[in-house]
Amino acid sequence: GKTLVTVGGCHDCHTPKKMGPMGPEPDMSRMLMGHPENEPALQPFRPADGSPWVIATTAGLTSWSGPWGISYPANLTPDPNTGLRSGVWTEELFIKALRTGKHMGTARDILPPMPWPMIAQLSDDDLKAIWAYLGTIPAINN
Repeated sequence: GKTLVTVGGCHDCHTPKKMGPMGPEPDMSRMLMGHPENEPALQPFRPADGSPWVIATTAGLTSWSGPWGISYPANLTPDPNTGLRSGVWTEELFIKALRTGKHMGTARDILPPMPWPMIAQLSDDDLKAIWAYLGTIPAINN
């Protein structure tokens, strides 16, 4: 599970960034907590006429705005109030969401840049390993 989370790029969006010697890097003290609740909301991005840019992001790379709207990555930690172990999510719902691209497997669409179509190609055992690993990381209330 840890390997799949790492190579699958989960930290790219779900872990806030800090500035390191080579530029932005994951702030592992806030590993997989999603968009920090105390940071301002991203405003809808409206590109200037003729601009090739169609998306914008926060400095911590945890919120994205584009033609689809605004995306905020979820808290993947096992926090019992705000994370994946809040009593709402189950392994079954987690896998269903990643297979269907729907929140909780049946609700609203999971928005870009979440690469759920690629993650959906993983085996059930791989997705169960991710779920199990996410239950072992430090819980962060966010």
